[in-house]
Amino acid sequence: MAERESQIVLGLDPNPRALWPVSALAGTGTGGPAEAAGRAVLAHCRALIDATAQACVAVKLQLARFELLGVVGRTVLGEVAAHARSAGLLVIADGKRGDIDVTAQAYAGALLGGVQTPFGAIEGLGADLVTVNPLMGRDSLAPFVTAAREAGAGVLVLVRTSNPGAEDVEDLQLTGGEAVWERLAAIVDELGAPEVGDSGLSDVGAVIGATAPGHLARARELMANATFLLPGVGAQGGRVEDLAPAFAPGPAGGLIAASRSIAEAHLASGGQPAVAARAEAERLRETAWALAT
Repeated sequence: MAERESQIVLGLDPNPRALWPVSALAGTGTGGPAEAAGRAVLAHCRALIDATAQACVAVKLQLARFELLGVVGRTVLGEVAAHARSAGLLVIADGKRGDIDVTAQAYAGALLGGVQTPFGAIEGLGADLVTVNPLMGRDSLAPFVTAAREAGAGVLVLVRTSNPGAEDVEDLQLTGGEAVWERLAAIVDELGAPEVGDSGLSDVGAVIGATAPGHLARARELMANATFLLPGVGAQGGRVEDLAPAFAPGPAGGLIAASRSIAEAHLASGGQPAVAARAEAERLRETAWALAT
């Protein structure tokens, strides 16, 4: 890790059509398209991690991008997670899962601690944090919280997301005058209350889009002990400079996720991908540190 604590999360959402040149050689060899794409994606993700690990605290693995590669993608996902851990980074599994309790338990096992079967134990991904969708209600979140606590991990609940369509549902006013996202924030606070650590932060956090920073102060009022994952910086238009309220509990209160702005930094600078990515990650880290302290 860098000398200064980092709040930057490297988002990994590899598009086989837009990989670093280092992946080209890896994509050659035996096997079909899925195997070739898998080797290329793995090389790309490893190179990105190696370039930026010193400026980051975690990686956020966009599960859909790996699942798109089929069976090969699950293997690549595990290898990327292992490489991130070997670089000293936390692993966030970004799948935004959410379902009835039995299915939620299966999702949680796959992403966290695995499952015991009559044939023996099957390991899960071993993520440190998982993103979950709360719109089916509290009972769809409880299995994730339980599994995360058993594994020493945490969950990040979608509260007010970064996409423009968040206004369609999350900003709607309920009968009592609160917005839908504010009701979700209250659930996050309640679920996290039993497990607040010495840092003052709980193991149940929230996803709050960096594209709507005007909600941050209210979100922090409602979720004083939650870690905020803040996606949307860079390509989606969010700015680190607008995120100060997230850090009210301290530097670990906010985790700033950046994907394309780091991976594609070389397209603007014209430099080497690894050098440009490292520079952008360091720039984000320095800006975030100034806000957090």
